[in-house]
Amino acid sequence: MKLVILDMLNHIITEKQWSVFDVFDDVIKYDNTKPEETIDRIKDANAIITNKVILGKNELDAAKNLKYIGVVATGYNVVDVEYAKEKGIAVSNVPSYGTDTVAEFTFGIMLTLARRYELHYQAVKDGIWKEKNSFCFNLTPQFDLNGKTLGIVGFGKIGKRVSEIAKAFKMNILVLDRNNDHRLENGIEFVSLDNLLEKSDFISLHCNLNEDNYQMVNKTFLEKMKPTAYLLNMSRGGLVNEADLAHALNNNEIAGAGIDTVSIEPIEENNPLLNAKNIIITPHMAWLAKEAIDRILKTAVDNLKKFQDGISQNRIV
Repeated sequence: MKLVILDMLNHIITEKQWSVFDVFDDVIKYDNTKPEETIDRIKDANAIITNKVILGKNELDAAKNLKYIGVVATGYNVVDVEYAKEKGIAVSNVPSYGTDTVAEFTFGIMLTLARRYELHYQAVKDGIWKEKNSFCFNLTPQFDLNGKTLGIVGFGKIGKRVSEIAKAFKMNILVLDRNNDHRLENGIEFVSLDNLLEKSDFISLHCNLNEDNYQMVNKTFLEKMKPTAYLLNMSRGGLVNEADLAHALNNNEIAGAGIDTVSIEPIEENNPLLNAKNIIITPHMAWLAKEAIDRILKTAVDNLKKFQDGISQNRIV
């Protein structure tokens, strides 16, 4: 079996970590693959491992011997899965490697928005503490998470873990129920989107991107949020209309935002969020803990082994 790994991303994942794939006989590894390089690199492959390299109809048609695609991520929108299904190509993903990792990161961002650690650290370095001539000072209002209401959009494994951590902070928890079936379960209130937007102090997105929720965070969505509320997106950049979010931030329509992913990555110079007020942007790193990387690669290897043995594991198609 000829296995081609298209994007090892050696600037964040080491050769040693990728060595778990050396259990397979014929492995070709690339640090990254440009769109114009993809077809030539996969044309003789029996199996492909990809993270962000797109495998659409043209690429799948060119890979005449392809039987398996492993996506080393939870989201699999880089693959035309319907066309893969037509061609009898198996596709798998890694659904739960970053549950704790992303949930912990979410609260790191939430706490940073509440306390603005980074602004105060820079102020101390700039000598402002000494200028204040006081034992303490603050540049922004400070507040607890205790007693605040967290609205969760997307209640899969990560959303559920976020709710568990929120309980430890004694937050009130709302979860979007798309069927508008209002109910209370285990201290969590399931509500409509309008209800969630109107009541939440923090709104955290933890859903996959699809045609139905593309740019769901738009002008209408943001106008229904409280002016004191914060938006968090550790999911997919395409969930947010970035121009609408920048406008809401710059006009104080919401209090702030914490964003780990944007619509085009790496972020472009003209992205309106770069010049927006009261926003924290991190470079799609919520998933990037060492332990999570080890889990994702181990699972990706196991997915392929299971496929070779005729066993379905984490299969999309």
